[in-house]
Amino acid sequence: MKTSGALLVLLCCCLAETQLRGETIGENDITHQVQYDEAETRENEIMGAAQRTEAAATASTQQTCQPDIYTVLREMTALMAEQRVELRCTQTQIEALETRLRASERTVEEQRAVIKELKEKQEEQAAVVRAVGGSVNLTGSQVEELRREREESRVSFSASLVASGGGTTGPFKTAFPLVYKHIFTNIGNAYNPYTGVFTAPVRGVYHFYFALHGHGHASIPNVISLHKNGELVVTAWCHQPRSSVNPSNGASLLLEVGDVVNLILKENARVWDNLSYPHTTFSGHLLFTV
Repeated sequence: MKTSGALLVLLCCCLAETQLRGETIGENDITHQVQYDEAETRENEIMGAAQRTEAAATASTQQTCQPDIYTVLREMTALMAEQRVELRCTQTQIEALETRLRASERTVEEQRAVIKELKEKQEEQAAVVRAVGGSVNLTGSQVEELRREREESRVSFSASLVASGGGTTGPFKTAFPLVYKHIFTNIGNAYNPYTGVFTAPVRGVYHFYFALHGHGHASIPNVISLHKNGELVVTAWCHQPRSSVNPSNGASLLLEVGDVVNLILKENARVWDNLSYPHTTFSGHLLFTV
């Protein structure tokens, strides 16, 4: 209504101006002008209402979208935080794998060094084997001789005086070779249990030991001597009027092949032995060849 009133006032002003200019306006023209102005006014009101509606809708849309944007931002922030945590975990795992990889590389290098060392040792041994194999070309006779020498170098014996019962041997008016009949061991068969003589099968150093048991007597001693090739070497001697005696002695001798060693009971002396409790013994063995 205020708008219509304003239009009428404007129209009156226009009519007054026209009259002043001496112009004449018809009733139809006035009516047409009024209708035009009213239509324009109505159109402007419709456009204004439309604009206000659009503005309200835009404001409502902005108000509606604004909270959604905040929600999206919060979700993105949380997602980024999770991604950072996962990234740190992944970096930690990568560092651990790199550490294990470096350790594995060190282990591989150490193993390669060990393998290289073993190969070098193997090559050295192979060279030694080739050198030995090239120099060793034995014939059948040489092999047999080596075997014989090995067998001859295994010499050892031990025996006691009597083979049964027990009792005293001696005294005799002359020196008496003793035969030790009860054999404990006789490797190499260098000792003869029928003669009591040891014969050296190879040149070398031999060690001999002998011990005896006897009973004291005022005029009869207990004496045994070790002889090499008939010559006296050492003696085990004891003479006392009563009680038992147990002298012993021994020696290491360099013997040539065929040298002989034996024990001899001195004249007017005696010894005692018993198979159940052997006391009077004779032993010898090869220490090394020369």
